Order: sequence, then structure tokens, then C-alpha cells
Amino acid sequence: MPLDQKNWVGGYFADVAGIIAGNWLKYWMEIGAVLSIIGLYEAQLSSAAYQLLGMADLGFIPKIFGERSKWFNTPWMAILVSTVIAMGVSFLTFTEIISTVNFLYSLGMLLEFACFLRLRRKFPTLKRPFEVPLGLFGLVLMCLVPSVLLVYVMSVATKIVYVASAFLTTFGIGLYFFMNLCKSKRWIEFSKVGDKLEEEEDMI
Repeated sequence: MPLDQKNWVGGYFADVAGIIAGNWLKYWMEIGAVLSIIGLYEAQLSSAAYQLLGMADLGFIPKIFGERSKWFNTPWMAILVSTVIAMGVSFLTFTEIISTVNFLYSLGMLLEFACFLRLRRKFPTLKRPFEVPLGLFGLVLMCLVPSVLLVYVMSVATKIVYVASAFLTTFGIGLYFFMNLCKSKRWIEFSKVGDKLEEEEDMI
């Protein structure tokens, strides 16, 4: 095999298969890659769609996102929204998508650490399934090391990642308050917690 690393790009495995066994294996590798990508996309789409469905059932987002197809019983509205979001994200490069995901994940983890420390300080005697056997100072030191790594990941992001992350974060916060306003004013119909269980009990 030639060891030219410049050729080690997307699709090179198929070229390697062609060199080893001929075009028939190269074509089978390409077909397998396409089917694998479709399967991964369908799995991710289903996961995202059912997250929206769960949020609709719990009343966090409008009830329409929990609408199911009469033919297949699938959440068609959630699938449609997830597809539109995926199409919008496809305009970014793969590196920008991964960097944005890592940036938002880092923000989420920092928020979790901050909540963890605040709850321990405000409710030190709160009953919980398990407890980290450290004092507040020890917990701060424990969270400090991963926090430094998370901040480093955020600091090396590109400008487009900062813009995309800032937009998505602002949009999420604004959407939260807007949903609460719609719920209080009854502008949009929301599911009530427990409605889904009552429907299932009625069916039984």
C-alpha cells in the first residue's frame, strides 16, 4: 500500500478496498458507507424527535409537537422540525458543527457544576440518593480541574462557533420565557403533566 498521507481523506477506505480486491469491493464499501450513514441519521433523527415529543407531553413546548401520525403513530411534527434544523446545520462545515456542539456542551457542564456547588452550599442537609464525601472547598477543587479544561475548549473556538453558540444560547433562553408567556396567556395549547398517563389509563 502507498503511504501517502495526503490521500487519507474521506472515502479513502473505498480506494484501499479497490487496491486490495478490485472495484467490486470498492463499490460494496461505498454502498455500505451510504447505508450506514442513512442508518445513523435515522437513529439521531428519531432520538431528537422523541425528545421533542417528551417535552410536548410534559408541557414544556406546545402540544402540537406531540402530534402523532395516524398511520405509523410517529411524531410527525417533531420529525419535521428536527429535519429542518438538521438541514440548517448542514450549511456549516463538519469542524464547525463539532466545535459548536463542544462549546454548548462545555457551557452546559459549567452550569451543572455551578448548580451542584450552589445546592451543596444552600442545602447541605438535603436528603439525596448519594453524596460526594467532600466539603465545599473539596468540591470546588474537584470541579476546578474539568472546568479549566472546558474553558480551554471554549477559548480555542473560532468566530463562527462563538456566533452560532451565542445565537443558540440566546434563542434557547428567549424561547423559555416566551413559552412561559404563551402558557400564562393561553395563546398556545400546552399539555398538562399527567394528561398522557390519563389517556393511557383510559385506553387500558
